[in-house]
Parts: sequence; C-alpha cells; structure tokens
Amino acid sequence: MKALANGVTIYYETEGDGPPVILLHGNGEDHRIFDRLTEKLKKDRKVFLVDTRGHGQSEKVDSFHYSDMEEDVAAFIRELDIVRPILYGFSDGGIVGLMLAAKYPGMLSGLIASGVNLTPRDLKTSFRLMIRLQNLFKRDPLLKLMLEEPNITDKELERIDVPVLITVAEKDIVPVSHAEHVAGRIRDSRLIVVPKEDHASYVVHSDKLFPLISDFIERPENDRAERNKS
Repeated sequence: MKALANGVTIYYETEGDGPPVILLHGNGEDHRIFDRLTEKLKKDRKVFLVDTRGHGQSEKVDSFHYSDMEEDVAAFIRELDIVRPILYGFSDGGIVGLMLAAKYPGMLSGLIASGVNLTPRDLKTSFRLMIRLQNLFKRDPLLKLMLEEPNITDKELERIDVPVLITVAEKDIVPVSHAEHVAGRIRDSRLIVVPKEDHASYVVHSDKLFPLISDFIERPENDRAERNKS
C-alpha cells in the first residue's frame, strides 16, 4: 500500500489487528528487517511497517534529512488517522522517533528507540571514520546523513512527554554511556543494555527483540487506563 505523506509517496504494509504499532527501520534498510518481530506483534496489535523516504518501495529522493523523515511520519499518522500509536525505531528510525515525540506531544502513546545517537559526534570514533572513508569513494547521501546529522538537543529530549524505552547493545556503534545520557534526559524512560550483541544483531531478522520490548509495549496502554480511573 502507498500513502502520500509530506509530499512523498510512502510505501507501507499492515499486519494484525488491535492497538497500533509503527515500525521504522534504519539507514539503507526497509520494513522487511522486522519480519520476526512482526510475527509476534501482529497477534494482538495492528502493525504498520513503513519504508522511509528513499528506502524500499517508497519514493526515491536525492538527499536525506531527519527533519524530513520526521514530518513524513507525522503526516503518515495523520493521513491514515492512526490514533496514538506506539512507535518502534531502529537506528535512524529511532532518531526520527525521538524528534517526532519531542515536536508533537500527544501524537504517540509510547516510543522505543534502539541504537540512537543525538549528534554524529556521539557515534564511536571507529565507526565514524569508516563511514567517512566509505563516503569519500561512494558519495552516498545516506552516508552523508550520518556524518552531518542528527542534531538533537537535551532540551528537545526533555520535551518528550510519553514513556520511552531506549535499548543499546553492548557492542553498539554508540557507547552505552551515550544511551544512558539519552535516557537520563527523558522524563519517563528506562534503558536496556543488551549483552553480547552489536548494533543490528538483536534487531534485524531477529527473535531477540520482542522479549526485550513486549512488557513496555503494554505499558502506555495500561498507564492511560489508570489515568482514566483517577
């Protein structure tokens, strides 16, 4: 299926039925990385699997900016009238999720972000050097994006008003200390450090992610129910 969002044609698929969950992949990937996770989520959730602009079957673009992706997702939610979804974002998808939650309070009911950085400087030096070297030869706009963006401030994180789960792998491309900083600036957040895994190993085509996030996915819904009772 396709939807026009923020002037760009976005490809998406849906699975299951129930409260909505949006899954956003990382740089250079598409929605298919979540095949194992979707099999678990779709049992009692409606899962929206999105190809971000310039990825998968979505409309091709010449350049990439996280702010554009953020507005794409906001427009997608409005266009499909998705009411307060939980958003799970991996890597670039998690960055977009943080920006979306900070800019649009009330749009989400919860956010899970895996392997995210606030600025390019927060990536491990060895990874940044590798990306810079690759970009010298490829001149790839997706590599350029990672070298120049994002630029998320602590004040933006402090504006996030929904429950947030941050996950980071022990061998991630961002240090665990940075993930601790991100979680520490968000009012209602928790952090899971995943031992013995790298940036993508527990997320991409993996059965390891669902057990880490399943409890959290129920939490925003339960919190709303408690608030309605009071």
